[in-house]
Amino acid sequence: MKYIIVLGDGMSDRPIESLGGKTPLMAADIPSIDFLCSEGKSGKFATVPPDMPPGSAVANLAVLGYDPAEVFQGRGVLEAASMGVALDSSDLAMRCNLICVENGKIKNHSAGHISTEESHELIKSLQEELGSDTLTFHPGISYRHLFVMKKGKDSVYCTPPHDVPGSACAEVMINATDPDGAETASVLNQLILRSQEILKDHPVNLKRIAEGKDPANSVWFWSPGFKPQMKTFAELFGLKGAVISAVDLVKGLGVYAGLDIIEVEGATGLYDTNYEGKAKAAVDALKGDYDFVYLHVEATDEAGHEGDVDLKIKTIEFLDNRIVKYLIEETARMKEDVAIGITPDHGTPCDIRTHVHDPVPFLIYRPGDKADNVTSYDEVSTESGSYGVIKGDAFIRALLNR
Repeated sequence: MKYIIVLGDGMSDRPIESLGGKTPLMAADIPSIDFLCSEGKSGKFATVPPDMPPGSAVANLAVLGYDPAEVFQGRGVLEAASMGVALDSSDLAMRCNLICVENGKIKNHSAGHISTEESHELIKSLQEELGSDTLTFHPGISYRHLFVMKKGKDSVYCTPPHDVPGSACAEVMINATDPDGAETASVLNQLILRSQEILKDHPVNLKRIAEGKDPANSVWFWSPGFKPQMKTFAELFGLKGAVISAVDLVKGLGVYAGLDIIEVEGATGLYDTNYEGKAKAAVDALKGDYDFVYLHVEATDEAGHEGDVDLKIKTIEFLDNRIVKYLIEETARMKEDVAIGITPDHGTPCDIRTHVHDPVPFLIYRPGDKADNVTSYDEVSTESGSYGVIKGDAFIRALLNR
């Protein structure tokens, strides 16, 4: 048997008044996912331990069967791996967002989803003005970039910008968690303030403002950590696997897990991503010599961060109609059976626009296995699923029947 996980990032939600108390999953038209739910088994998955941040790095580690408490070192190191940035053991790597600040407050975490081309110009300017042998800005995709500080300390608390839209920057700056981190926190905060001076009159931002777009007028550092030590997926489960994603974090996780990265043209991490291309790449990989594919779609999470209920419903329906439907049709034609798991990594409720610890709905379809009585895939229906509420590596072991 072969295996695929379809990960709808941030797809889970909470009841929304404008939807009559339904969640986007409940409101969406998802016949293909519901079919798998009716033919398989379901439950709820507590992906994030209560004492850890409910972000994609921790949650995706859990989905793949790793213990985040043992291996989680922040998003930055994962994105460094994806970008091919080599880290020494003492290099502190962290996410560097380009954000929009308005009247001293964080307007959004993505500078209006700035283009990669525009952001590269800004990161280049920041490296020229602020970079050094010990402080390095590395360009990524859209608003997501990497910052590396040699011999930095990780005893600092950094607030994710998507957690605090509308907050005053001065109230959510970086704080040292012990005296050892004081210098690191001071350097990072000074870089944030200096970036605002450099970026406010940058030609890229002046053009964006003239076009009615949000300027990328500040950097924001968060999720610092050092290079992790972790076993590969093959060492854990004996399977050759691959990752399909537009997000550096997930690709980097794949690198450390020893999974091959399959690039798909037109994969953006937004609602306009190449759904069909991702689905075809996954099926081609399974028809080839891969035993396992991790197919990650970011669009649902971004819609949650924007608080856009209609867009979240649309991206869920895109996932169903443009990915899952194709997977069902094509894997049914394969000589070897394919088990399909569908889950979010975490919830990103539209009303609060950030990640939460809520257990997420999941389903597992294994050809030949007896189904339970759940026929609709959503946060409420799956509470009656035969798996109950699971945590740790229970999801991946259920999918793999280990």
